[in-house]
Amino acid sequence: MQGQILDYSVQTNAGVIAGEDGNRYTFAGSDWKESAVPARGMRVDFEVHGAMAASVYRALAGSGGAAVSGSKSKVVAGVLGILLGGLGIHKFYLGLTGPGLVMLGGFILGFIAAFVLIGFFLLFALGIIGLIEGIIYLTKSDEEFEELYVRQRKGWF
Repeated sequence: MQGQILDYSVQTNAGVIAGEDGNRYTFAGSDWKESAVPARGMRVDFEVHGAMAASVYRALAGSGGAAVSGSKSKVVAGVLGILLGGLGIHKFYLGLTGPGLVMLGGFILGFIAAFVLIGFFLLFALGIIGLIEGIIYLTKSDEEFEELYVRQRKGWF
């Protein structure tokens, strides 16, 4: 059966899944069969044993499950990184405010210092970082992008 994780606690190593049949099923960490930590909103496949879920796996892409609400598009993030990467706009899009402010601050500092040759090097470096990150986003699979940059909130590369 398919469903969506409603809650998971690392402390108790247990969680709750809303099944597509409208029922809720509890699961223990030992029933989780993936390397990534279960997260709220994650689509899953599982077996039903009474009120318990067993053999819980992350649902495969295209398996009929809806996308996680609030998920971000890797294409949008990639294009923002390539076109506006020096400003850190792609970081803000992904909800990474700290790294976004670092890049934006570096851009402003580079722009101010542009009359001295060193400012151009800073602007160039920030543009290259944005370009590289944009390409990395676009080359990741949808699941890998979602896990690394949306769930784990990986800030750099």
